[in-house]
Amino acid sequence: MQTYARLPVAFVRGRGMQLQDEAGIDYLDAISGVAVTGLGHAHPEITAAIAGQAAELLHTSNLFRIPWQEELGRRLCALSGMTRAFFCNSGAEANEAALKLARLHAAAMRVAAPQVVVMEGAFHGRTLATLAATGNPAVQRGFEPLMPGFLRVPYDDIDAVRRLADEQPGIVAVLLEPVQGEGGVHPASPGYLRALRALADRHGWLLMIDEVQTGMGRTGTWFGHQHAGIAPDVITLAKGLGNGVAIGACLARGPAAALFSPGHHASTFGGNPLACRVGCTVIDVMTRDRLPERAAMLGARLLAGLRGALAGHPRVVAIRGIGLMAGIELDRPCGDLVGRALLEERLLITVTRANTIRLLPPLIAGTAEIDEVVTRLARLLATLD
Repeated sequence: MQTYARLPVAFVRGRGMQLQDEAGIDYLDAISGVAVTGLGHAHPEITAAIAGQAAELLHTSNLFRIPWQEELGRRLCALSGMTRAFFCNSGAEANEAALKLARLHAAAMRVAAPQVVVMEGAFHGRTLATLAATGNPAVQRGFEPLMPGFLRVPYDDIDAVRRLADEQPGIVAVLLEPVQGEGGVHPASPGYLRALRALADRHGWLLMIDEVQTGMGRTGTWFGHQHAGIAPDVITLAKGLGNGVAIGACLARGPAAALFSPGHHASTFGGNPLACRVGCTVIDVMTRDRLPERAAMLGARLLAGLRGALAGHPRVVAIRGIGLMAGIELDRPCGDLVGRALLEERLLITVTRANTIRLLPPLIAGTAEIDEVVTRLARLLATLD
């Protein structure tokens, strides 16, 4: 079905940050499959884990114990401070699980018409519930009526949430990203996240953090909310957790961790041995090679390089980022730059919110590769009229 406006390039192999197309032309991947391949392409230990598990056992179903799933749950909970994990196949599914936890929380609180506070500019997925939680009218258009039960406020505006708390007695949860990636690479201030934690504690809400894009070291810590020193009630993950193998996770602690019981939620493929062994291997490599710390170092280099190379550029409005998430906001729509970067500079980028170039290099990138991203992007932007 025609759901993608695909570019006329087919990649057939990759290694680290490099990709190669059918004609043998090399490209520099500065988006990591949209924050997925944090360990780069064809990582030998991921390859070995996939091959090894495929030769042993792929699927049995969640009717039985799955040791690799149990191990991955233990490791994620140890890293995040959560106590239980539900495994699925994608970020949207992880957010669906979080929203179902919010509904069960409402039932426990005897709230008949529960509301979840969400943010303008947010992106949480394309299922009907996560689409309603998303703060982008462009992706919602045509799918109305949207699912009710969401209250939308400006991002990083704690006063707006406080006003809702006074006006809306049915609020049971807050769902947000610590950095809005699809929304234009906007990091939340640490004070805002800490104030949300305090509000949630005061009113008995669940604080649910969508770490689908920001988790697994992307921002320079294992999870983006850790920059604020807070502990959410629910965390959702996907993307970088499987380095290209489909997996999602919904983690919870406290009362939220006990809300699901048999029959409440399920997934046929979620948490299968292959995906969970790969997830464990991703954590092994990231821990050994200190990749969250590396992302912080490389991200600082990337932002400094961009700000130096693009200083005074008449079209550049702002350069934002944290860790290996960077956004260059222009004063005009720039979707055409994705194709031009690919063909003219052999560089993979994305454009979000119509006017913001987004960069998401892999965590294993070399410093020379980060510098080369800056060089190629600056050369491309120098051609803007």
